Amino acid sequence: MDHKITALKAQKRNPDRVSVYLDGEYAIGVTRIVAAWLQVGQSLSDEKIATLQAAEAREVAFLKALKLLSYRPRSQAELERKLREDEVAEPVIETVIERLRAGGMVNDGVFAHNWVESRVTFHPRGRRVLAMELRQKGISDEIIEQALAETGDENELARQAAEKYARRLQGQDWETFYKRLTGFLIRRGFNYGTAAPIVRDLWDKQGGQIELKSSDYEEV
Repeated sequence: MDHKITALKAQKRNPDRVSVYLDGEYAIGVTRIVAAWLQVGQSLSDEKIATLQAAEAREVAFLKALKLLSYRPRSQAELERKLREDEVAEPVIETVIERLRAGGMVNDGVFAHNWVESRVTFHPRGRRVLAMELRQKGISDEIIEQALAETGDENELARQAAEKYARRLQGQDWETFYKRLTGFLIRRGFNYGTAAPIVRDLWDKQGGQIELKSSDYEEV
């Protein structure tokens, strides 16, 4: 059965959407992009209306994904999870992700590289923690391995993290300096064997002069 488009009206609450009237009655609302090929007087079969609704579902989901990406970069898995939470159908999600990947807006390799680079620059962490964070975002082990290969070694990462935190501990006694800085590094994913020599070295550089006992190297 055919239906005639009798009016196309921009919606008052959302000018980016258009209300489509068929045979004198409101039928559906669509985005302006989907409405671009419609015109008053045009006849639509039930099949074309279904096609129109499918195109609208894809466009709405795509705009949702773009909005999510406008807040911060996201992995493919993060986007898929968010769209599922909005009850977007799986075939629509697949189409949206394909479109985003084709446009270079979703790329797990780039995402992982930028994530590691940002962490190393501003909040250095051990490789184990970096890998765990990326896995939580749905990044594959292969991509994680490639991203981590571009970082410095574990000692360099630990020293970067320790130097920033050590400045906040100036004036503290050895016991406080040792426990806080070592604990900080271990929470960041560095093992004790990596942390302890760096803590002692930074203590010496800040003017600390003490004789260490074996108990001073016990794990915190």
